[in-house]
Amino acid sequence: MKPLGRFLPTPTLSLVLLVVWLLMARSVAPGQLLLGALLAVGIPLLTRRFWDPLPPVRHPIKLAWFVLVVLYDIVKANLQVSLLILTPRREPHPGFVEYPLEVKEPLTITLLANTITMTPGTVSTNIRLDRSSLLIHVLDMREEQALVQEIRERYERPLKEIFEC
Repeated sequence: MKPLGRFLPTPTLSLVLLVVWLLMARSVAPGQLLLGALLAVGIPLLTRRFWDPLPPVRHPIKLAWFVLVVLYDIVKANLQVSLLILTPRREPHPGFVEYPLEVKEPLTITLLANTITMTPGTVSTNIRLDRSSLLIHVLDMREEQALVQEIRERYERPLKEIFEC
């Protein structure tokens, strides 16, 4: 382990913890900075035994593009769900879809499930123990195959390119 890695096993997490602490405290006073820094170093050190090693990001530019696509989809889905709720004559067609997974890494499956859940109108509800499929609840489902294909193209394939071989 590198010397810096001994005290900062996850530097990104430490930075996020420090920023979140300062935002919650709403202060950048020296005492808050010191306490935030202690938490930012201490929490990852105390919890590092529980963390699985993260797969390397193979394509950082694709990761940035993926984040932009997800943010766009969240805004678009919010507008669609709002329209569905505000249009009294339009009936939603809720349903469940079993989505077959191509990705196998636990982190990639988790990111896919969270991405689906963050997009309004869909919630991933279950992952099979053998990691072969996700069960997804959809608020307004018209075509199951079209939904499966859209998730595969917009979310799963990019995640597979970013994190897996």
